[in-house]
Amino acid sequence: MAAPAEPGHSPGFKKPPALLRLKRKRPVRRSDPAAAAAEATAAPAPRGSGAARRRNPFSSLDNAPRRAAAAPQPPAAAPAGGDPSAAPFWQFLEPACEEKPPGRAEPAESSDILALSQDLHSPLAVPKAPSSPRQEFPADWSIKTRVLFMSSQPFTWAEHLKGQEEAQGVAQHCRAAETSLPRSVQEPRLCTELRCAFQQSLLYWLHPSLPWLPLFPRLGADRSMAGKACPWAQDEALQQVLMSDWSVSFTSLYQLLRARLCPYFYVCSAQFSVLFRAAGLAGSAEPTAAIAPTTRGLRHAMRAEGIEFSLPLLEESGARKQKNSEESLETEMAEGLIRGSRVEDAGEPAPSDDDDDGNFSWLEEMGVQGKVKKPDTISIQLRKEKHEVQVDHRPESLVLVRGSNTFRLLNFLISCRSLVAVAGPQAGLPPTLLSPVAFRGGTLQTLKARTVSGRARVPGGFEDVFSLEVLGPVLPHALHALTLLLGPAQRGSFRALLSPHEPSAAFNTRPGPPQEDEQQDLPAYGLHPKTLDQLRQCPTLGKSSLRLLEMKDYSYTWKA
Repeated sequence: MAAPAEPGHSPGFKKPPALLRLKRKRPVRRSDPAAAAAEATAAPAPRGSGAARRRNPFSSLDNAPRRAAAAPQPPAAAPAGGDPSAAPFWQFLEPACEEKPPGRAEPAESSDILALSQDLHSPLAVPKAPSSPRQEFPADWSIKTRVLFMSSQPFTWAEHLKGQEEAQGVAQHCRAAETSLPRSVQEPRLCTELRCAFQQSLLYWLHPSLPWLPLFPRLGADRSMAGKACPWAQDEALQQVLMSDWSVSFTSLYQLLRARLCPYFYVCSAQFSVLFRAAGLAGSAEPTAAIAPTTRGLRHAMRAEGIEFSLPLLEESGARKQKNSEESLETEMAEGLIRGSRVEDAGEPAPSDDDDDGNFSWLEEMGVQGKVKKPDTISIQLRKEKHEVQVDHRPESLVLVRGSNTFRLLNFLISCRSLVAVAGPQAGLPPTLLSPVAFRGGTLQTLKARTVSGRARVPGGFEDVFSLEVLGPVLPHALHALTLLLGPAQRGSFRALLSPHEPSAAFNTRPGPPQEDEQQDLPAYGLHPKTLDQLRQCPTLGKSSLRLLEMKDYSYTWKA
């Protein structure tokens, strides 16, 4: 005879006991405060509620969990219905990181514009921009990984290019042909010149060409290259062939630069990036090369090869600190806020690390030469160079090479062992060369562009919002060429969100003091005359780069 079932027990353990199901608490709705208060009163008090809660001994101050009340609230929360238009506007201003989490999904074409559109009309989402609009925006020498153009006018003219239009755009690029457009295009979709010029602005030259590998960016790109086929990683003979071919292409680009046939080009390695600029650009009368980021070891190797260079950001910071210290000292002395002893010390030269020549005779005078351990030569050298070591891998470590030293830099980079990684996914892979003009061994590439349309919330209802997304290494001339096309096509009104490659933002540093006698005749370099006029101006962005660019009534405002 089977035993009678106990109350609250499910035979066969196939279902949870009914007693547990009854004890489950039903979720309390936020709209019913009375029910929430009643359940909170009926709930049993936690054990040891009178005593302070024990701290987790395995948590540190940085990773300790914050209370919900102290957690910062996001500026714009998504509505309950899951409307993507409530997404924060600033999430699209963050740089396109090379090492994206593998679980991140790309937004759908039908909905990603909705996440951008609501903040177009929100005054809180508009960054601070120059108060007076200008006819031209400053030159930006950083490489953009993503550019998103938005407008109330459709971008139908930029999609589904015909084969003849693509061929014409390639021919115009190779022949350095200039396209002149009216101030406003009435029917952009039917304008063949506009569509061909758009194809022309998307072209650039690359070396080496390995279609299965992402060759830009190279800094921090190990995760994106992991698991890809790299037959040269364990084959030294193949590595030598790749480097030999790369050296020929690199030398060809430099010769084009010196002959004033190439305006600029980039060398992107796994450790640093180099920007070579021709004479007459960026306010310099001679060729320049900027390297960022750098390390003390790289700078020491360059000095050993006789390459003269400067650290403009570090020198500017040091001059600013010295000026501020002198001003503060004069103020203190004038107001009598320091004691007489300090005033006497102020007239004496400050102790400098450079005066330390390693002479420790003063220890013998004190009679403690055998009791104090003398520092070794390496420690003394590191002490002298402590300020230089602190800027390694930072924008302040930007190195600027001018004039004939750029040729020494060319030879140094060709023979530099640290230019190519010896381990990891990028082992044995030569640096990436990016150029706006053709060169020996270069491959013609096209930036990826797509159009997205959607509807956005506005105070009065909904409105149509359109966007054009451009992905890839967007070079400085390509960004300006695209803006020249969007002005007439979008009737002088659009907004652009820019995602720069962060290490290249330091290239916006001024290469030297402004020079007045630099309005010399420059070759076209295969660029539009307005683009050339912009690139010849002295950089003004410092170590920052453009994040937001807006045109309204054919005038620009921007945010850096």
